[in-house]
Amino acid sequence: MALGNLAARIATAVVLVPGIIAALWWHRPEAIWAIAFAATLATLVEYFTIALVDPVERRFGVLAGGALAALVYWWPPGLHVALPACVIAPGLFLLFRHGDLTTVFDRLGRMAFGLVYAGLLLGTIALLKRDGKPDGGDWVLLVLLTAWLGDTFGYFAGRAFGKKKLYPSISPGKTWAGAVGGLGGAFLAAVLANTWFFPELGWGHGAVVTLVGGMLGQLGDLVESMLKRSAGVKDSGNLLPGHGGMLDRVDAVLFIAPWMYCYQQFAIC
Repeated sequence: MALGNLAARIATAVVLVPGIIAALWWHRPEAIWAIAFAATLATLVEYFTIALVDPVERRFGVLAGGALAALVYWWPPGLHVALPACVIAPGLFLLFRHGDLTTVFDRLGRMAFGLVYAGLLLGTIALLKRDGKPDGGDWVLLVLLTAWLGDTFGYFAGRAFGKKKLYPSISPGKTWAGAVGGLGGAFLAAVLANTWFFPELGWGHGAVVTLVGGMLGQLGDLVESMLKRSAGVKDSGNLLPGHGGMLDRVDAVLFIAPWMYCYQQFAIC
Protein backbone atom coordinates (compact mmCIF):
# COMPACT_ATOMS: atom_id res chain seq x y z
CA MET A 1 0.00 0.00 0.00
CA ALA A 2 1.49 3.35 -1.04
CA LEU A 3 2.24 5.85 1.73
CA GLY A 4 0.04 8.49 0.10
CA ASN A 5 -2.88 6.09 -0.03
CA LEU A 6 -2.27 5.04 3.59
CA ALA A 7 -2.21 8.69 4.70
CA ALA A 8 -5.49 9.32 2.89
CA ARG A 9 -7.05 6.29 4.60
CA ILE A 10 -5.93 7.49 8.02
CA ALA A 11 -7.21 11.02 7.39
CA THR A 12 -10.59 9.69 6.28
CA ALA A 13 -10.82 7.51 9.41
CA VAL A 14 -9.91 10.45 11.66
CA VAL A 15 -12.79 12.43 10.20
CA LEU A 16 -15.43 9.68 10.26
CA VAL A 17 -14.67 7.48 13.27
CA PRO A 18 -15.44 9.95 16.11
CA GLY A 19 -18.96 10.55 14.80
CA ILE A 20 -19.58 6.82 14.47
CA ILE A 21 -18.33 6.14 18.01
CA ALA A 22 -20.54 8.89 19.43
CA ALA A 23 -23.56 7.43 17.62
CA LEU A 24 -22.75 3.94 18.93
CA TRP A 25 -22.90 4.97 22.56
CA TRP A 26 -25.82 7.39 22.32
CA HIS A 27 -28.80 5.71 23.93
CA ARG A 28 -31.06 6.67 21.01
CA PRO A 29 -30.83 4.60 17.77
CA GLU A 30 -31.62 7.38 15.30
CA ALA A 31 -28.02 8.53 14.83
CA ILE A 32 -26.88 5.08 13.74
CA TRP A 33 -29.83 4.92 11.37
CA ALA A 34 -28.90 8.29 9.86
CA ILE A 35 -25.32 7.11 9.27
CA ALA A 36 -26.48 3.78 7.85
CA PHE A 37 -29.07 5.50 5.65
CA ALA A 38 -26.52 7.98 4.26
CA ALA A 39 -24.15 5.08 3.53
CA THR A 40 -27.01 3.17 1.90
CA LEU A 41 -27.80 6.07 -0.43
CA ALA A 42 -24.12 6.34 -1.41
CA THR A 43 -24.00 2.59 -1.99
CA LEU A 44 -27.14 2.73 -4.13
CA VAL A 45 -25.67 5.52 -6.27
CA GLU A 46 -22.45 3.58 -6.82
CA TYR A 47 -24.18 0.28 -7.53
CA PHE A 48 -26.64 1.66 -10.08
CA THR A 49 -23.94 3.77 -11.72
CA ILE A 50 -22.05 0.54 -12.35
CA ALA A 51 -25.07 -1.67 -13.11
CA LEU A 52 -27.23 0.51 -15.39
CA VAL A 53 -26.62 2.87 -18.28
CA ASP A 54 -29.89 4.78 -18.52
CA PRO A 55 -29.88 7.79 -16.10
CA VAL A 56 -33.64 7.55 -15.47
CA GLU A 57 -33.34 3.90 -14.49
CA ARG A 58 -30.40 4.79 -12.23
CA ARG A 59 -32.43 7.48 -10.48
CA PHE A 60 -35.34 5.10 -10.06
CA GLY A 61 -33.05 2.53 -8.46
CA VAL A 62 -31.60 5.03 -5.98
CA LEU A 63 -34.97 6.55 -5.06
CA ALA A 64 -36.72 3.18 -4.75
CA GLY A 65 -33.85 1.71 -2.73
CA GLY A 66 -33.77 4.69 -0.38
CA ALA A 67 -37.54 4.58 0.11
CA LEU A 68 -37.53 0.85 0.86
CA ALA A 69 -34.57 1.21 3.26
CA ALA A 70 -36.46 3.89 5.21
CA LEU A 71 -39.64 1.83 5.14
CA VAL A 72 -37.93 -1.18 6.75
CA TYR A 73 -36.66 0.90 9.67
CA TRP A 74 -39.59 3.22 10.37
CA TRP A 75 -42.57 0.93 9.77
CA PRO A 76 -42.77 -2.35 11.76
CA PRO A 77 -44.14 -4.48 8.86
CA GLY A 78 -41.75 -2.74 6.46
CA LEU A 79 -39.56 -5.76 5.72
CA HIS A 80 -42.59 -7.82 4.67
CA VAL A 81 -43.47 -5.10 2.17
CA ALA A 82 -39.94 -4.21 1.05
CA LEU A 83 -38.82 -7.67 -0.04
CA PRO A 84 -41.60 -8.33 -2.57
CA ALA A 85 -41.44 -4.65 -3.60
CA CYS A 86 -37.82 -5.21 -4.67
CA VAL A 87 -39.23 -7.33 -7.51
CA ILE A 88 -42.63 -5.73 -8.07
CA ALA A 89 -41.47 -2.09 -8.22
CA PRO A 90 -38.81 -2.52 -10.93
CA GLY A 91 -41.09 -4.94 -12.78
CA LEU A 92 -43.85 -2.32 -12.99
CA PHE A 93 -41.35 0.44 -13.76
CA LEU A 94 -39.98 -1.43 -16.76
CA LEU A 95 -43.42 -2.59 -17.84
CA PHE A 96 -44.34 1.03 -18.56
CA ARG A 97 -40.84 2.16 -19.57
CA HIS A 98 -39.28 -0.91 -21.07
CA GLY A 99 -37.17 0.62 -23.82
CA ASP A 100 -35.21 -2.09 -25.64
CA LEU A 101 -37.20 -5.25 -24.95
CA THR A 102 -34.21 -7.48 -25.63
CA THR A 103 -32.42 -6.12 -22.52
CA VAL A 104 -35.39 -6.01 -20.12
CA PHE A 105 -34.58 -9.34 -18.50
CA ASP A 106 -31.03 -8.23 -17.71
CA ARG A 107 -32.01 -4.74 -16.50
CA LEU A 108 -34.81 -6.08 -14.31
CA GLY A 109 -32.43 -8.53 -12.64
CA ARG A 110 -29.87 -5.79 -12.02
CA MET A 111 -32.53 -3.55 -10.50
CA ALA A 112 -34.07 -6.19 -8.24
CA PHE A 113 -30.69 -7.44 -7.03
CA GLY A 114 -29.50 -3.89 -6.40
CA LEU A 115 -32.54 -2.95 -4.33
CA VAL A 116 -31.82 -5.82 -1.94
CA TYR A 117 -28.02 -5.79 -2.07
CA ALA A 118 -27.37 -2.05 -1.98
CA GLY A 119 -30.70 -0.91 -0.53
CA LEU A 120 -31.68 -3.26 2.30
CA LEU A 121 -28.68 -5.18 3.65
CA LEU A 122 -26.81 -2.28 5.24
CA GLY A 123 -29.94 -1.19 7.09
CA THR A 124 -29.60 -4.19 9.40
CA ILE A 125 -26.84 -2.19 11.14
CA ALA A 126 -29.54 0.25 12.29
CA LEU A 127 -31.85 -2.62 13.26
CA LEU A 128 -29.10 -4.09 15.44
CA LYS A 129 -28.94 -0.82 17.37
CA ARG A 130 -32.71 -0.35 17.56
CA ASP A 131 -33.74 -3.91 18.43
CA GLY A 132 -30.74 -4.95 20.51
CA LYS A 133 -31.44 -2.82 23.58
CA PRO A 134 -29.59 -2.32 25.86
CA ASP A 135 -26.66 -3.80 23.93
CA GLY A 136 -27.48 -2.49 20.46
CA GLY A 137 -24.42 -0.27 20.20
CA ASP A 138 -22.20 -3.17 21.25
CA TRP A 139 -23.62 -5.31 18.45
CA VAL A 140 -22.95 -2.60 15.88
CA LEU A 141 -19.39 -2.23 17.13
CA LEU A 142 -18.95 -6.02 16.92
CA VAL A 143 -20.03 -5.96 13.26
CA LEU A 144 -17.60 -3.16 12.44
CA LEU A 145 -14.69 -4.77 14.32
CA THR A 146 -15.34 -8.15 12.69
CA ALA A 147 -15.22 -6.54 9.25
CA TRP A 148 -12.26 -4.23 9.95
CA LEU A 149 -10.05 -6.65 11.88
CA GLY A 150 -10.82 -9.44 9.41
CA ASP A 151 -9.83 -7.20 6.50
CA THR A 152 -6.70 -5.87 8.25
CA PHE A 153 -5.37 -9.23 9.47
CA GLY A 154 -6.21 -10.80 6.13
CA TYR A 155 -4.23 -8.14 4.28
CA PHE A 156 -1.10 -8.47 6.41
CA ALA A 157 -1.25 -12.28 6.60
CA GLY A 158 -1.58 -12.42 2.85
CA ARG A 159 1.36 -10.07 2.37
CA ALA A 160 3.55 -12.02 4.79
CA PHE A 161 2.61 -15.64 4.07
CA GLY A 162 0.38 -15.70 1.02
CA LYS A 163 1.45 -17.96 -1.82
CA LYS A 164 -1.52 -20.01 -2.95
CA LYS A 165 -4.22 -17.88 -4.54
CA LEU A 166 -7.72 -18.10 -3.10
CA TYR A 167 -9.82 -17.13 -6.14
CA PRO A 168 -7.59 -15.62 -8.84
CA SER A 169 -10.31 -15.16 -11.46
CA ILE A 170 -12.22 -12.85 -9.10
CA SER A 171 -9.58 -11.33 -6.81
CA PRO A 172 -5.98 -12.10 -7.87
CA GLY A 173 -4.48 -10.58 -4.72
CA LYS A 174 -6.32 -12.77 -2.22
CA THR A 175 -4.62 -15.88 -0.84
CA TRP A 176 -5.53 -18.77 1.42
CA ALA A 177 -3.13 -17.42 4.05
CA GLY A 178 -4.95 -14.11 3.92
CA ALA A 179 -8.29 -15.88 4.35
CA VAL A 180 -7.04 -17.72 7.45
CA GLY A 181 -5.54 -14.50 8.82
CA GLY A 182 -8.85 -12.77 8.20
CA LEU A 183 -10.67 -15.37 10.30
CA GLY A 184 -8.13 -14.82 13.07
CA GLY A 185 -8.78 -11.09 12.92
CA ALA A 186 -12.52 -11.66 13.00
CA PHE A 187 -12.21 -13.84 16.10
CA LEU A 188 -10.14 -11.10 17.73
CA ALA A 189 -13.33 -9.04 17.62
CA ALA A 190 -14.94 -11.65 19.90
CA VAL A 191 -11.94 -11.47 22.24
CA LEU A 192 -12.22 -7.68 22.46
CA ALA A 193 -15.97 -7.91 22.97
CA ASN A 194 -15.70 -10.36 25.86
CA THR A 195 -12.76 -8.68 27.57
CA TRP A 196 -13.64 -5.05 26.95
CA PHE A 197 -17.00 -3.72 25.77
CA PHE A 198 -19.51 -6.61 25.54
CA PRO A 199 -18.87 -9.33 28.17
CA GLU A 200 -22.59 -10.21 28.16
CA LEU A 201 -22.10 -11.81 24.74
CA GLY A 202 -20.13 -14.78 26.08
CA TRP A 203 -17.34 -16.74 24.45
CA GLY A 204 -19.54 -19.31 22.72
CA HIS A 205 -21.81 -16.78 21.04
CA GLY A 206 -18.84 -14.55 20.33
CA ALA A 207 -16.92 -17.29 18.53
CA VAL A 208 -19.92 -18.29 16.43
CA VAL A 209 -20.96 -14.81 15.33
CA THR A 210 -17.44 -13.58 14.54
CA LEU A 211 -16.06 -16.68 12.82
CA VAL A 212 -19.16 -17.10 10.66
CA GLY A 213 -19.22 -13.34 10.22
CA GLY A 214 -15.57 -13.39 9.17
CA MET A 215 -16.28 -15.98 6.49
CA LEU A 216 -19.33 -14.08 5.27
CA GLY A 217 -17.35 -10.84 5.20
CA GLN A 218 -14.72 -12.39 2.93
CA LEU A 219 -17.45 -13.77 0.68
CA GLY A 220 -19.06 -10.34 0.58
CA ASP A 221 -15.74 -8.86 -0.52
CA LEU A 222 -15.48 -11.47 -3.28
CA VAL A 223 -19.04 -10.84 -4.45
CA GLU A 224 -18.33 -7.12 -4.80
CA SER A 225 -15.08 -7.92 -6.65
CA MET A 226 -17.07 -10.16 -8.99
CA LEU A 227 -19.55 -7.37 -9.72
CA LYS A 228 -16.77 -4.86 -10.41
CA ARG A 229 -14.92 -7.30 -12.69
CA SER A 230 -18.12 -7.95 -14.56
CA ALA A 231 -18.58 -4.21 -15.04
CA GLY A 232 -14.91 -3.60 -15.83
CA VAL A 233 -14.23 -1.13 -12.98
CA LYS A 234 -11.49 -1.10 -10.35
CA ASP A 235 -13.29 0.82 -7.59
CA SER A 236 -17.00 1.39 -7.03
CA GLY A 237 -16.33 5.13 -6.69
CA ASN A 238 -14.03 7.71 -5.11
CA LEU A 239 -16.21 9.03 -2.30
CA LEU A 240 -13.78 8.11 0.49
CA PRO A 241 -10.18 9.25 -0.09
CA GLY A 242 -7.80 6.30 0.11
CA HIS A 243 -10.67 3.82 0.36
CA GLY A 244 -12.38 4.04 -3.01
CA GLY A 245 -16.16 4.11 -2.95
CA MET A 246 -18.65 3.44 -0.19
CA LEU A 247 -19.44 0.02 -1.63
CA ASP A 248 -15.73 -0.84 -1.47
CA ARG A 249 -15.80 -0.11 2.28
CA VAL A 250 -19.07 -1.82 3.23
CA ASP A 251 -18.92 -4.91 1.00
CA ALA A 252 -18.09 -7.15 3.98
CA VAL A 253 -20.54 -5.39 6.31
CA LEU A 254 -23.36 -6.03 3.82
CA PHE A 255 -22.99 -9.75 4.54
CA ILE A 256 -21.95 -9.60 8.21
CA ALA A 257 -24.65 -7.27 9.55
CA PRO A 258 -27.70 -9.33 8.40
CA TRP A 259 -26.10 -12.47 9.85
CA MET A 260 -25.51 -10.85 13.23
CA TYR A 261 -28.97 -9.32 13.26
CA CYS A 262 -30.56 -12.72 12.67
CA TYR A 263 -28.34 -14.24 15.36
CA GLN A 264 -29.21 -11.45 17.78
CA GLN A 265 -32.93 -11.92 17.21
CA PHE A 266 -33.19 -15.72 17.07
CA ALA A 267 -30.23 -17.25 18.92
CA ILE A 268 -29.66 -14.88 21.85
CA CYS A 269 -32.31 -15.47 24.48
